[in-house]
Amino acid sequence: MSMRPALGAAATVALALLAVVPATPAAADTKESITVDTAGRIGPDGSVTLTGTYRCADSSGPVFISSSITQADPSVRYGIGGSRAVCDGKEHRWQNTGKPRNHVLKKGTAQVEATLMELRLQGGLPLPDFHAAQQQGVTLAQS
Repeated sequence: MSMRPALGAAATVALALLAVVPATPAAADTKESITVDTAGRIGPDGSVTLTGTYRCADSSGPVFISSSITQADPSVRYGIGGSRAVCDGKEHRWQNTGKPRNHVLKKGTAQVEATLMELRLQGGLPLPDFHAAQQQGVTLAQS
């Protein structure tokens, strides 16, 4: 049996769980945190760049920083890139860039959510384990 269908199924399950498991901040553990800078940039091509800091100490699986943005209609969120995190207990900078498909964000205020999430193998499936999440109002400016 090929591993590709099994891995595809595992990824589908993990993504489905991400849609139903709320992103909650980690407990008051100072070793686990994520911040969002109050300023974001819109590039000439409509791409959006968001930045901030994160800290995580321990992980057994890969850890990712995801970010999403909403503007005007809070019920519609757009994913803005994603990046890998290094969990060594030190504070690091993160930057995600992405272009919402079929939508153009405008300069002005927006709401951003950033999440520090690990994929841990449980029963052979990679399941999300949320280390930290932060919501922040930002101001988007043309770059």
